[in-house]
Amino acid sequence: MIDLVALRENTDTIRNLIAKKDPSYPIDKLISLDCQVRELRTAIEYLRQQKNVLAKQVRGPVTEDIRKASSVLSAELKEKEILFKGVQDEFQELYLSCPNVPMADLPEGGKEANKVVRTIGEKPVYTFPVKNHLELATAQGWLDFETASTIAGSGVPLYKKDAVRLLYALTMLMLKNNKDHGFEPMLPSVLVNDRSLTVSSNFPKFRDEVFAIPGDNLFLTPTAEVNLANIYRDKIVSAEELPIRMTAWTSCFRREGGGYGATERGLIRIRQFEKVELYSICKPEDSNQELEYMVSCAEQILKTLGLHYRVSLLAGQDCSFASAKTYDIELWLPGQKAYYEVSSCSNCTDFQAPRGLIRYKTHADDKAVLAHTLNASSLALPRLMVALIETYQQEDGTIALPDAITKLFLF
Repeated sequence: MIDLVALRENTDTIRNLIAKKDPSYPIDKLISLDCQVRELRTAIEYLRQQKNVLAKQVRGPVTEDIRKASSVLSAELKEKEILFKGVQDEFQELYLSCPNVPMADLPEGGKEANKVVRTIGEKPVYTFPVKNHLELATAQGWLDFETASTIAGSGVPLYKKDAVRLLYALTMLMLKNNKDHGFEPMLPSVLVNDRSLTVSSNFPKFRDEVFAIPGDNLFLTPTAEVNLANIYRDKIVSAEELPIRMTAWTSCFRREGGGYGATERGLIRIRQFEKVELYSICKPEDSNQELEYMVSCAEQILKTLGLHYRVSLLAGQDCSFASAKTYDIELWLPGQKAYYEVSSCSNCTDFQAPRGLIRYKTHADDKAVLAHTLNASSLALPRLMVALIETYQQEDGTIALPDAITKLFLF
């Protein structure tokens, strides 16, 4: 959630920054509702004080004048309380739907304004017609979307043979890499509750994109960020413990997959996918440096695999809802002849922390301070597999995966 004190004290600045992120967001309505909530709260407190004053005047039998005055105050108080609840509910819904304030140095505009900050390696060159991963993996018996569709419908994969080995090997490579960078492995469930999704900022704005389990008030996690964001929910840690760095591998579930065109067939965009996530909790003054560190951690995996990629700083309107600053790591996919995002690394500043009361203290007697939180994909496995299959394809249709990954095959 954005800082309401900052909004009240620097209204024009925050208004302009929010417009940079989401021009359609009704920030002026939020400002107006905030004023109404405070005015009604003050009015209610005043009426309650007046009732107390009236009650203290009673020293014997209640007079008709006091009874009438009390009745008028009670009626006015009830009216104000009903009005307050309606305005407060409207404010809270709009407040939770307000995006994070983007950092001032982000490029203006949408995806077209994203800025490439570095490019690693060169696009591979082939002496034969390049195939896409779906053609290659299907021919090798690695992927079977037809059978998968009979099991669960469109947009879910069925991995077979070396694709299974590859997926697990990549997972182990990522977890080891992340552990070496100081991120402690976690293994959360894929089930999360309503509060957890609110803390991570998925709810209420993206409720329609999450798979629900009716009757149990549970949901399938859209990303392990949700789980990791809630491990320190309602907790106060010592400043000496920061940064807290965590990594987790889970299946992820999103309703958006499966309804896209030919360029996003196969593993490009699916409803269920595996992903290794990075999550950091740190002091506010350290979060920009921590973001750079997380990007470098994710990049190391791609360097190990010899893949061509670029890192882009996202423009304001292309940043995610909870992010104040985001870098995308984009892999070159030869079969798609395009770059595709394989990791979004985001500094969420103090946006998630107040939702989850994630705080720290420097000294035991200090007031608890909101921490900054960050997250990054490290990495999304399906698109990484696409890049490996398409990059290392051979003229005869086989796939010569690099030794850096085949040596990690577990079975």
